[in-house]
Amino acid sequence: MSGPSAAWRPPSAEQRCDQLLQQWRGGLRLDRSERTRLAADLAALDDHLGRLERRELRIAAVGRVGVGKSSLLNALLGTPRFHTDVAHGSTRTAEQAHWSRQLPGLGSLTLIDTPGIDEVDGEVRELLARSAALGAELVLFVLDGDLSAPERLVLEGMLGRGQPVLPVLNRLDIWPEEQREQLMASLRKRLPRSRFCLEPVGVMAAPRRPALLEDGRVRSEPGPPDLTALLEALLPLLEQQGALLLALNCLQAADRFHGQLHRSRLRRGQRQARGLIQRVAGVKAAAVAANPLLLLDLAGTAAMDATLVLRLCRLYGLDMDPAQARRLLRQLSGHGLWLGGAQLGLQTVLSLLRQLLTLAAPVTGGLSLAPAAPVAMAQAALAVHTTHRTGRLAAEALRRNASLAPGRPGALMRRLWRDDPQARRWLSPPVRRPAAPQRP
Repeated sequence: MSGPSAAWRPPSAEQRCDQLLQQWRGGLRLDRSERTRLAADLAALDDHLGRLERRELRIAAVGRVGVGKSSLLNALLGTPRFHTDVAHGSTRTAEQAHWSRQLPGLGSLTLIDTPGIDEVDGEVRELLARSAALGAELVLFVLDGDLSAPERLVLEGMLGRGQPVLPVLNRLDIWPEEQREQLMASLRKRLPRSRFCLEPVGVMAAPRRPALLEDGRVRSEPGPPDLTALLEALLPLLEQQGALLLALNCLQAADRFHGQLHRSRLRRGQRQARGLIQRVAGVKAAAVAANPLLLLDLAGTAAMDATLVLRLCRLYGLDMDPAQARRLLRQLSGHGLWLGGAQLGLQTVLSLLRQLLTLAAPVTGGLSLAPAAPVAMAQAALAVHTTHRTGRLAAEALRRNASLAPGRPGALMRRLWRDDPQARRWLSPPVRRPAAPQRP
């Protein structure tokens, strides 16, 4: 029997990510054109999901040419797996190797060596390095001196994307001991302030030490690497939060894919949406111009606006019931003066004027009907204008609110930011969105 010791515990952040991502991916419906257009992004997403299932965490080394990225990874592996050379830029493509160290909560660790971010023919290689880093849960940003302006730009870009970064100052052996602490202090001051930037550590991945030859000449020979500070920072982090980093990185990848898919669907539906708004505007204009009763005018206008919103939802692949459509229309009316007050007031005044002119026809011998036609035309023009504006505002509101729906990756990230202190450490603050847009 279960007792008090077997009390139910809420799922952890990584378990919640697992559950939502499985449900979201299983319910993802793509047509043939979307599968073709987003094939590479879908493959990258499925790779993320596969690594999450296998608990395979990736660590990428990023930095300028010749700072010792490959040497650092080889020192972690304990074997010369990655190519090094006295000539700078020996890493031409992103390479990876399995790190045999076992850590609780993780199935495996993969180390990724990336090309230098400042190669002469560097645009393609820099893009490759950043892409490899984006697929990793943690970046070792390797330096061999104080932080330069180009390095800071790259680092700020990674931190701005919410990428956890551990700065590593390599080649401490070339600095006198009395200058090392000064260099580390300067580096701390120059690093961008970000929750994603960890405390920098100093290492000697491939130190050289002087050796006296038999003929009296002095040469340098390789010495044993010293990664003590790096391992003391890295291993506890991976043991305690490695699974969470893996789950959050996968969740962010899913959110990026969802954004790409949603934007693709919006672009595809924009032309159809313009045609739909035009048709509804024509129907509403004809109905308002032909109908002499104010209440029917207002009821018919509201019904057609709600129908327009529902049709736009289906066109953009979003879910909304009639009650939600009416609620959105009320929000739009409340935030837009023209929709909420002036236009409705004008439509009411014009309808009343047309009714008075019609009622006065027997008294005036039909003369009052003459100005009724221009009034009806003004009502029709106003109906067209309000329909176009309603359609544009509704479409914009739908686009802005699409990622807020329950079951979407972005919605879970916002809940984790709000409710989970550990997850908040590795998530960017959610973007505050207005309840309804002011302009399309």
